[in-house]
Amino acid sequence: MELELKPITLQGVDPTKPMIIAGPCSAETEEQVMCTAQELANKGIKIFRAGIWKPRTKPGGFEGIGAEGLQWMQQVKKETGMYVATEVATAKHVEAALEAGIDLLWVGARTSANPFAVQELADSLKGIDVPVLVKNPVNPDLELWIGAMERLNQAGITRLGAIHRGFSSYDKKIYRNLPQWHIPIELRRRIPTLPIMCDPSHIGGKRELIAPLCQQAMDLGFDGLIVESHCNPDKAWSDASQQVTPAVLDYILNLLVIRKEKQTTENLHELRSQIDECDNNLIEVLAKRMRVAREIGTYKKEHSMQILQTGRYNEILDKRGAQGALCGMDADFIKKVFEAIHEESVRQQMEIINK
Repeated sequence: MELELKPITLQGVDPTKPMIIAGPCSAETEEQVMCTAQELANKGIKIFRAGIWKPRTKPGGFEGIGAEGLQWMQQVKKETGMYVATEVATAKHVEAALEAGIDLLWVGARTSANPFAVQELADSLKGIDVPVLVKNPVNPDLELWIGAMERLNQAGITRLGAIHRGFSSYDKKIYRNLPQWHIPIELRRRIPTLPIMCDPSHIGGKRELIAPLCQQAMDLGFDGLIVESHCNPDKAWSDASQQVTPAVLDYILNLLVIRKEKQTTENLHELRSQIDECDNNLIEVLAKRMRVAREIGTYKKEHSMQILQTGRYNEILDKRGAQGALCGMDADFIKKVFEAIHEESVRQQMEIINK
């Protein structure tokens, strides 16, 4: 379905610049909330975020201060003039947040992965005109992400946006959650008018990764950032390692290069023509490769051979990955390309063998 969307405009927030939402992972104490909010407001941040209810991976951790923290958010609005935002996961959260005058809501990754939970939120928001941002599900499932937004849109939420916070992976060598940028890029292709924010704190999991991730998001044309900022990050009750002080956040934001979205493309015409030519050549080479693969399939059928030859497959992946690295490309990227090529080769050979 096509989403019916309206811009997320907030008075006093410049719509020509990336939207910045910042604040602590969790509202911990009134002093911590007010201190952080005042410092962020002094740096020009217009939208303050804080987790009131915190879904934790394991029991025993700090699971949020609860509804008491909403009073502190009201105080932030009163004393700083900032808009305030928080995460909601149940109908009761929605009711309490709206009653407290929360200006913007977001749906967390664990919630967006559960259609029942999203539908409960959608039902509780019917008839309410409030901006809602939806984080991507924990796992890389674009359809599930879009489905969550469709449920909210069907309930009448038109000021809708997405938050890219990365995807959970067993392998956490660099990032807490793998960016997998191609997924939000495909989301932008599918729904061009949907605002997409980036959450570098949850993608990186380490404060030293926030700056480069913010710049990557801007280079990819994201519409804004939602960053965790705490007046004393090292003492934070949750996710201490991925939070920065308001001063550091201000430094990061001031260094961002915001590239022009629309620029003349006359000088790119020749280069794009070369890209088109390369793509045409790639298609021709792939078609030739598939013809050879089908001949191999015919040979395997005639000699009662299994389609999958694991040793040969491993050899191709290793050799092509090494070749790609020598040519200045990432070895894992080349392996993914040849995995897709091999999958199509196997499919075509299966057709031949099963005729």
